[in-house]
Amino acid sequence: MQFPDTVKQQSCSDCLSGQDLGFQIRMAFQPILDWQTKQIFAYEALVRGPNGEGAAWVFQQINAKNKYYFDQACRVKAIETAAKLGCETYLNINFLPNAVYNPETCIKATIEAADLYGFDLTKLIFEVTEGEEIPDKNHLNRIFRSYAKRGFQTAIDDYGSGYATLDWLIELKPHILKLDMQLIRDIHLNVVNQNILLKTIAQCELQGAKVLAEGVETREELEYLTAVGIRYLQGYYFAKPALESLVPISAINGLAL
Repeated sequence: MQFPDTVKQQSCSDCLSGQDLGFQIRMAFQPILDWQTKQIFAYEALVRGPNGEGAAWVFQQINAKNKYYFDQACRVKAIETAAKLGCETYLNINFLPNAVYNPETCIKATIEAADLYGFDLTKLIFEVTEGEEIPDKNHLNRIFRSYAKRGFQTAIDDYGSGYATLDWLIELKPHILKLDMQLIRDIHLNVVNQNILLKTIAQCELQGAKVLAEGVETREELEYLTAVGIRYLQGYYFAKPALESLVPISAINGLAL
């Protein structure tokens, strides 16, 4: 995996400018609910375009040449915006493993940003999306181990929709496993998905990993998920992502069954 030497010299201030991308990025935040405490466990930072365009528009602007810079810029912008909004929960940041040429070097701008804006580094959770093809599992494993040593939590996102299997879960040992909405959709009616879900929960319990169901959209899904012991939940049923805003606990829907 080769990267231009120029990207290895970037600092937090470089990533903040957004100039190398050719456009500005902004962040929306969606709350992740802790069903046991009925509190917000974390906010996931979701990239948006300069006028609030969705992630699909943003990713259309990304290519092999600017992928590394984009990954770095998203991390810094997420921390900057969350800190300015007074975020005190965990902050979930998506990252592109194929844009990380060296875990120790690529984390420097993240640390600079946390220091600059006064954000607690121990509150960062890095999510790798299952939708990105990862040809080198060992590379991702090195990233996860490196981040864990620094005290960051790691998560596999969109589990159940792409490449990852129980073998990946066992080998990578993420702190959090996020179940994809394709697995969650109408879970109360889908016996096949229920079996997959229960096996996944059992393995996560063996490893001590948290299970988070994302894409929850109906009361029936919520009732089934909480009945089988899912503690962490995310989805439109509770709240949609808010551009440069943190949805307060008082505005979360469906807290009581």
